[in-house]
Amino acid sequence: MGTVGPRVESLASRGITCIPKEYVRPQEELDNIGNVFEEEKKEGPQVPTIDLGEIDSPSEVVRGKCREKLKKAAAEWGVMNLVNHGIPEELLNRLRKAGETFFSLPIEEKEKYANDQASGKIQGYGSKLANNASGQLEWEDYFFHLVYPEDKRDLSIWPTKPSDYTEATSEYARQLRSLATKILEALSIGLGLEGGRLEKEVGGMEELLLQLKINYYPICPQPELALGVEAHTDISSLTFLLHNMVPGLQLFYKGKWVTAKCVPNSIFMHIGDTIEILSNGRYKSILHRGLVNKEKVRISWAVFCEPPKEKIILQPLPELVTEKEPARFPPRTFAQHIHHKLFRKDEEALPN
Repeated sequence: MGTVGPRVESLASRGITCIPKEYVRPQEELDNIGNVFEEEKKEGPQVPTIDLGEIDSPSEVVRGKCREKLKKAAAEWGVMNLVNHGIPEELLNRLRKAGETFFSLPIEEKEKYANDQASGKIQGYGSKLANNASGQLEWEDYFFHLVYPEDKRDLSIWPTKPSDYTEATSEYARQLRSLATKILEALSIGLGLEGGRLEKEVGGMEELLLQLKINYYPICPQPELALGVEAHTDISSLTFLLHNMVPGLQLFYKGKWVTAKCVPNSIFMHIGDTIEILSNGRYKSILHRGLVNKEKVRISWAVFCEPPKEKIILQPLPELVTEKEPARFPPRTFAQHIHHKLFRKDEEALPN
């Protein structure tokens, strides 16, 4: 095992009243971190909620209206709450229960699954390493592993407790994969392309990888000083997010941080950088971050649908590039895109 810093959960459980300095955000960020429960109540712009019940309607008119709403949300916000998404509530509850049960195990038990980021073993139980120049840490622990395609999974690192973790997680991944196809089809048609086009461009059934990250945000004694996850855009094609109904997610919309309200029985979806690039910026990958609080543990289940690292060149699709709308992104592999983002971020964080 590489050297791991303290788990955030172990800091939180020691009953500290002040958080260590490496968790304290820079001043320019602190100016806009509020109490998430109060933030959630605020009026103002709301993340769109899309009823997907109509996406399979026998009527083309009804299907078209649903696709139109999806397209509008993807273009204006880049995030949305999906309701009537077709994944049974019972399965979502089983998935949540399995993750909650794993995280309620003693830390020593979870350490058996520790990842080792230094040696490139990123799957497993972990906490953020200080990998940027400012040495900042985030107030969260997590469990990260590939869940689809099934032949690419490494079941040896999946939690054995609770006993139905593997079954619930696998079934969720299968159903989410079908949902991703539906969404990608609607988004393709919204760009004036063939329905299967975006799915093909991100790797199709064989190559699109679904990576699950269970984010565990312990109670924080000074939530006004910390972030659960710092501001970023997702590199994925799509990200699907479930949570335990504790607010925390904020979106940077029209120059202000907007707190996403918790919508029961919904799956929250982000358009990631990959789709923003392919769509030449018509669909947005929005900047977002996570707040923490001192009353309730927040847990979220994020599934990142990622194209293969080397096999595909990501660039705006030729049909979407015109003289009026030239290509806004240079061609890169997914691996190069990740490198570009990390490298650029390090440069931004370096002192002048």
